[in-house]
Amino acid sequence: MARLSFSLKKKSAFLGGFFLPHLRRSLAVFCLFFGIIPLSSPARTAAKSQEFVVASYNLENYTLHSGERVRQKSIPAREAIADVVAEAHPDILGVCELASLEALADLRERLAERGITFLDTEFVNGPDPDRHVALLSRFPIVRRDSVEKVPFELNGLPELVRRGILDVTIQVTPNYSLRLVGVHLKSKLPVPEGEALVRRMEAQLVREHVDGILGENPKVQLLVYGDMNETREEAAIHALQGSRGTLNALSELAAQDANGERWTHYRQFTDVYSRIDYFFANKALRSVLVPGGARISQSAQWRKASDHRLISVLLSPDRL
Repeated sequence: MARLSFSLKKKSAFLGGFFLPHLRRSLAVFCLFFGIIPLSSPARTAAKSQEFVVASYNLENYTLHSGERVRQKSIPAREAIADVVAEAHPDILGVCELASLEALADLRERLAERGITFLDTEFVNGPDPDRHVALLSRFPIVRRDSVEKVPFELNGLPELVRRGILDVTIQVTPNYSLRLVGVHLKSKLPVPEGEALVRRMEAQLVREHVDGILGENPKVQLLVYGDMNETREEAAIHALQGSRGTLNALSELAAQDANGERWTHYRQFTDVYSRIDYFFANKALRSVLVPGGARISQSAQWRKASDHRLISVLLSPDRL
């Protein structure tokens, strides 16, 4: 009898090891297709108290195919990104440097395998052919105001904001909606016209977009996020925040990790750690911010995944 029991245990372990991963993957893809949120999801638990998490993450060239300017993102790196996101378990996830809709589908599938499913998405097909901004949401997107081509003039020549401006309104609860503006300003790679000047011009155009939103509805709950490619004392950040003390000014949410460190990016070329990823809130949004809820991920997978760290913020409509 003991020998039979041992044999059954071995068979059970074998069958579980062989079939369960495939069953989990199939179930995850099924849930992704039909927009089902697993009952055990921490996000569902958070929704009961109306608390929810918004995250922002630069994925460092999440592309499935190598091209002239970018190399294919390796499968281990894509798996690491999914692990980092799963640890944060956001309800809304804004991303930068996503190459295509195909790459977005790949990301969603890897997250679904980890129990992170999203109901709705937004993808901004801006002028940069390799790096786009996108957003994934567990809640429905009820309004889309993204702008793919934002023109401006620089040194007498026509230009476009390279990644456009992502702008969506999300219905978090029947009585609470959140407007999100996601951006990825010009990188620090040199260009003839001056990369800092390009970033400042792009930031000013984002600021004009924000002023348009707040001019339409000063009481809107507005969160601006993304990779600004500048530290807080530089011109683009000041342009984006607007004049301090005015009704339309944006306040920075100073995220930090568990050790109190605030860097979000490591640039290998210069061997420099800096904070260039941000959340900004308008005055109306401050009331729903959970104190201490702005965080920077300390995932052990961070460097394998990207040269950026994921940042997140916790909001609660219950605080209104």
